[in-house]
Amino acid sequence: MTILVDDLREYPQARLPVAHWCHMVSDMSFEELHEFAERLGIPRHRFHRDHYDLPAGLRARALALGAGRVRSTELVMRMAGPRGDRVRGRRARRRVD
Repeated sequence: MTILVDDLREYPQARLPVAHWCHMVSDMSFEELHEFAERLGIPRHRFHRDHYDLPAGLRARALALGAGRVRSTELVMRMAGPRGDRVRGRRARRRVD
């Protein structure tokens, strides 16, 4: 299982009660990601097409349960789903050019 979280960042424009959060993804499958989110007590409706947002406390719990810490750029390169596929495709095309 490879669940990844990036660093906490501030998102003041979101106008939510929590201004700092990170993203949690899987580099294998969404099912794996949903299972890990369930272990953290995160309901499925919090899934944002390819990731979950985590406030600081949940990020710490995810890391304690074995999630890997990566930079945001690595997270999007490795994440499962269409967005990760697009990022990997763009990077591959740049290397060929």
